[in-house]
Amino acid sequence: MSASIHPSAYVEEGAQIADGVTIGPFCTVGAQVSLASGVELKSHVVVTGKTSIGEDTIVFPFAVIGEIPQDLKFDGEETRLEIGARNRIREGATMNTGTSGGGGLTKVGDDCLFMTGSHVGHDAIVGNGVIMANQSALAGHCVIEDKVIIGGLAGIHQFVRIGRGAIIGAVTMVTNDVIPYGLVQAPRGELDGLNYVGMKRAGVARADITALRAAYQMLRQGDGAFQDRAKRLSEETDSEYVREVVDFILGDSGRSYLTPR
Repeated sequence: MSASIHPSAYVEEGAQIADGVTIGPFCTVGAQVSLASGVELKSHVVVTGKTSIGEDTIVFPFAVIGEIPQDLKFDGEETRLEIGARNRIREGATMNTGTSGGGGLTKVGDDCLFMTGSHVGHDAIVGNGVIMANQSALAGHCVIEDKVIIGGLAGIHQFVRIGRGAIIGAVTMVTNDVIPYGLVQAPRGELDGLNYVGMKRAGVARADITALRAAYQMLRQGDGAFQDRAKRLSEETDSEYVREVVDFILGDSGRSYLTPR
C-alpha cells in the first residue's frame, strides 16, 4: 500500500516516506525526515530536522516535531530526534532534536502517550510506555525510564532522572531524581510514597510490593545518610524490584534525590 499524501501537504525532496504512511492536509515534512510504515500525520503537523518516526505512530494537529533545541548554545549543528513505534502525540505537543553538548540525540521509545501541549526537550531520553499529561514538560537532558506517568502541568528540571514505574502528580515541579516506583506530588515535588496502584496494574507480585514497602521505610527512617541506607539494602535484599531501586540510587547522576518524607 503506497503512502497517502494530501495535495495541500508539503513534503520536501529527500524525505523518506514508507508505504502505508498517511500525511494529512497542511502538514510539512522536512528533507531529512523518515516516516515508517503506518505513521499518520493528522493535519497541520510539522515534522522537520533529522527526525525518524517509528511504525504506527499517530501525530495529531499542530504538533511540531524535530525543531531545533530551545537552547541558546545551539549553533546549528546537525543533531537527531528518534521516535519509536505506536506512540500517540497529541495536539500541540513539541519535541526537539538534541545538542552536540548533550550527545546529539533526543530519543523516545515505543507505546507512549504525549497529551496536548506536552514538551520533550533536547537530549532527553524517554523509555517505553511513558505517559505525559496535558502541558507537562521535560527540560533538556532528562532520562525518563519505562512506564512513568507525568501529571498535567508538571515540570521536570534538566538532567533529572525518573525511575521506572514512578508517577508524578499534576502541577508538580521535580528538581531531583525520583526512585523507581516512587510517588511524587506537591508543588515543589516531594517523595510521598510508592506507586502501589501502578505496580498492581502492572502485575507486580505481592511479595515484591511488600519488599518495596519495607525498603521504602528503611530509606525513610533508617540510620545514616540516604546513600548509606541504600548500600545496606543492596547487601540485604533478594527482591529484583528493590535491587532496581538500589541500583538506581547508587548509579548517581550527579543530582541529589527526592528522599522519603
